[in-house]
Amino acid sequence: MNAATPRQAELTPVVTDADTAAALGSGDLPVLATPRLLAWCEAATCATLELEDSRTSVGTRVEIEHVAASPVGARVTTQAEVVHEDGRLVTFRVNARDAERGTLLAHGEVRRVVVDRERFLSRLP
Repeated sequence: MNAATPRQAELTPVVTDADTAAALGSGDLPVLATPRLLAWCEAATCATLELEDSRTSVGTRVEIEHVAASPVGARVTTQAEVVHEDGRLVTFRVNARDAERGTLLAHGEVRRVVVDRERFLSRLP
């Protein structure tokens, strides 16, 4: 990783009814569900990695603080930036903001490990 040009990615999905706590079973309100927000943050981490087709990454640790609610129709910008690499381990700083208002919705850290796709799958029962 070059410190002058950090690896980062940004995605901006729109909250739909299918993304709500009520729809995902993580509550009963019609607001962005934390599990969906986490999935969007992880998608941003994956988007930062440029891996050969034979390799992929798997999540190993997540710490997210979801600090503000988002209604259906809100555009949510999720950002991920590589902040540390140690061999196959990659650590990301992540955050999410309301794309129109700029309000911080969530922040945290995600760790992923780069693996050989076939080797990883061959270990499954």
